[in-house]
Amino acid sequence: MAPKGDNVLVSSIKLEKIFSMKGGKGESSYANNSKAQAIHARSMLHLLKETLDRVQLSSPEVPFVVADLGCSSGSNTINTVDVIIKHIAKRYEALGYNPPEFSAFFSDLPSNDFNTLFQLFPPLANHGGSMEETLAADSHRSYFAAGVPGSFYRRLFPSMSIDLFHSAFSLHWLSQVPESVVDNRSAAYNKGRVFIHGAKESTVNAYKKQFQADLASFLRLRAKELKKGGSMFLVCLGRTSVDPTDQSGPGLLFGTHFQDAWNDLVQEGLITSEKRDNFNIPVYASSLQDFKEVVEVDGSFTINKLEIFKGGSPLVVNQPDDAAEVGRALANSCRSVSGVLVDAHIGDHLGNELFSRVEKRGTSQAKELLEQIQFFHVVASLSLA
Repeated sequence: MAPKGDNVLVSSIKLEKIFSMKGGKGESSYANNSKAQAIHARSMLHLLKETLDRVQLSSPEVPFVVADLGCSSGSNTINTVDVIIKHIAKRYEALGYNPPEFSAFFSDLPSNDFNTLFQLFPPLANHGGSMEETLAADSHRSYFAAGVPGSFYRRLFPSMSIDLFHSAFSLHWLSQVPESVVDNRSAAYNKGRVFIHGAKESTVNAYKKQFQADLASFLRLRAKELKKGGSMFLVCLGRTSVDPTDQSGPGLLFGTHFQDAWNDLVQEGLITSEKRDNFNIPVYASSLQDFKEVVEVDGSFTINKLEIFKGGSPLVVNQPDDAAEVGRALANSCRSVSGVLVDAHIGDHLGNELFSRVEKRGTSQAKELLEQIQFFHVVASLSLA
């Protein structure tokens, strides 16, 4: 049974302990609802490879170390690390060197389903052969792997130990919901809402400040852990509007049918309005300017490239004309990323009630959903200043 309690999201310590994408391999698991992220990641591979070409190569006698932050529990992280290692190996070969050994760290919060992730790993190739033979063995893993549980808003690795940091679809998650947002005595109290899309200015400013503080911490910590000549490739949800109350794709995902489903529970007497108001999704979709300001003020990194990238719809369906499939896709997509938080706040039973209402609303508005929901991403390539 999931834990229950008001204000479960306020404390960053509590959020660290309970939050994760939905684990396992079930219908609403992240592993089975991250096809959109895979499609978006593949469309950005040319940008990732540009960053990989900037990484300063060390002696091939020294292992090359990659860390994926916010790896979650599906196969996307494994596919990305494979791309990274094969590209770096080719760079060594182009210089006439045998590739070094590779090490990959997969990091996420302690509640992440690392077991499901580890089960997806192909076996480690036989290192009795050459690294070229290892890299050519497509059915085998060409790197040593380890899981690193912990928040990327804290130190994770020894100083100057990582060649490349990769993080995709994670940095929009805040370390906590700003306390003022769930404090009914505060001007920033987000009354009647579970997300900041369309919220009042004081509420949105509280979220923006939290995002800025979190990203600044992330940059300072990674600057300590990155080797000289190392780089970072970061992707997080972004928005095209300068107005932060317009949260773009995430706003439509969490600020419409998901929001309405919470209102349904209140109107049906299943939860109180206070219970709803004490739940807020800790996500902030940044503008390019928001992101750029934090990087420049921090000063640890040089911006190689910073752009807004149109990823597409978060809903992947086989039959776009099947309204029921679209409704299920919406509910499963929402649940795969927020279900753990919802269950922690209102329990499993009411969580089922909530997402069944999300599904019904999505089914009734299927055509509009597919036409309107588009995700944009902030894509950043950074090197140590």
